[in-house]
Amino acid sequence: MTSPHTQPQSQPMRKVLAASLSGAALEWYDFNLYGISAALVFNKIFFPDVDPAVGTLAALATFGAGFVLRPIGALLFGHLGDRIGRKKCLVATMLIIGAATFLIGMLPDYRQIGLWAPALLVLLRLLQGLGLGGESAGASLLTVEHAPRARRGFYGSLTQVGGPIGYLIAVSLTSLFALLPEAQFLDWGWRVPFWLSLVLMAAGLLVRRTIEETPEFARVKNTGTQEKMPLITAVRTYPRTLALAFGARIGEAASSQIYQPFAIAYVTTTMGYGKTVALLGIVFYNILCLVAIPFAGALSDRVGRRPVYLAGASFVVLSAFPYFWFLDSHSTPLAWTAMAMAAIGGAIGMNSVQGTYFTELFGTRVRYSALGIASQASAMVAGFVPFLATALVVAAGASWPIALLLITVGLISFASAAALRETRELDVSEIEARTTPETKTPPKDRTHA
Repeated sequence: MTSPHTQPQSQPMRKVLAASLSGAALEWYDFNLYGISAALVFNKIFFPDVDPAVGTLAALATFGAGFVLRPIGALLFGHLGDRIGRKKCLVATMLIIGAATFLIGMLPDYRQIGLWAPALLVLLRLLQGLGLGGESAGASLLTVEHAPRARRGFYGSLTQVGGPIGYLIAVSLTSLFALLPEAQFLDWGWRVPFWLSLVLMAAGLLVRRTIEETPEFARVKNTGTQEKMPLITAVRTYPRTLALAFGARIGEAASSQIYQPFAIAYVTTTMGYGKTVALLGIVFYNILCLVAIPFAGALSDRVGRRPVYLAGASFVVLSAFPYFWFLDSHSTPLAWTAMAMAAIGGAIGMNSVQGTYFTELFGTRVRYSALGIASQASAMVAGFVPFLATALVVAAGASWPIALLLITVGLISFASAAALRETRELDVSEIEARTTPETKTPPKDRTHA
């Protein structure tokens, strides 16, 4: 009989990773494709009758709308994931975000249906956010709850690679169709990557439907010990950890929105670089993430999650002003250097271990709910950072307020992660929700969060 602490032979890690990574890549492809299009296209076709800077603000505001429902998605799918299982929720989230993305590509523009065009755009963006709110936590759990203890950091980081893979596919397809004459690109070229989401979704579902439930949740379900209200239990049991996880996540979430969607809009609209320069810079950013994230995850298996996370937050703080000095230099090589450099802090230092670290903080019975709400509540706040950053640039006529914003969120993450405990040696099957609440003094030898 297979122990719940070990990986069943019928469920090899390569199969688990294929299901988790393919779904994560698809979800981030869909979500980030919108961000790229919001920076390059949507101000022209959905908000054509306003000043270009105002149109960019409006387009980035619709980008932020996708983050509003992410906590709702985390609540909904977190509850279901802790009650009925991880796998079923991950199939549902893929269907929601894939269908919404395809329909965005079918939308008429402002000149065809007027205000209905941006209204429908926001509605579909909200649906994307709902799906992604449930996807992120579930994909991490699928991998980490299957992984052997000694390599949880490495395997958990591979799920996080789905972000750069999805972004690279999205930016590559957008760049390809951006080579069309401007009129054709604005007419139909930008739509094709959205249509292709339907094909990618079908392929992802085929892989994800074949995966088995995680051994940790299967053990809970087989004993009939699921929590009736897992989120309420999580809040009662882990109030401090939830607050600190929110704070630790905010630096990575906010900085990633500055380094990618805002950076595209900033270098093309404010600094006057061509859109190809902006897109290639983001490609360098994501290639570096793709290569380095697994190394950072593996490093966390040797030195711990917290040291890697603290190093990432520190880099966000220290590189804030140099990042914008390079972007403002009007030098394409320096702009590309800035975009590649940006990957080191938020993506490589923090995002690489985030899925594993946060999973290890909470008990199996409440893990989907706790992980989802801690990460997605901070993501909701970060979703409006591109809008805020653009407004600050317009008001100040300079980039220094955005550098200060990066320093602020980086310091919040550093302080929060410093207050969290190290989790590398914990066995995820031994971290239970029914423990001494954090509001009471725990015993000195306590091993759970």
